Amino acid sequence: MIRILLAEDEEAMRTYLARALQNAGYDVVAVDRGTAALPLLENGSFDLLLSDIVMPEMDGIELAQRCAEISPKTKVMFITGFAAVTLKASREAPQAKVLSKPFHLRDLVMEVERIFSHQAHATI
Repeated sequence: MIRILLAEDEEAMRTYLARALQNAGYDVVAVDRGTAALPLLENGSFDLLLSDIVMPEMDGIELAQRCAEISPKTKVMFITGFAAVTLKASREAPQAKVLSKPFHLRDLVMEVERIFSHQAHATI
């Protein structure tokens, strides 16, 4: 089962996203900030880091950079409601997908499926 680490500081959004991904068949661990995600990345195995970009203590871009050091095989997807932040994310982590809020849960699930369908085709 694909494991997703979700870092989202807004509680309602975190609950909403985690539930949608779990309903789609993913194993989701959700945290409220980047600093809470780091020890999980260090001690666990995740296929995807799904992170808000604007969070307290550590933003999603820094978290993604740390993730690349700690767990280089973990894919990264950002979610954000700020257009200017999207541009910075594209510059700082060009390999990461950026999904801009608002988005439909169906779009999120489709993007996650797309990330892992490319991986499945690459290993065939």
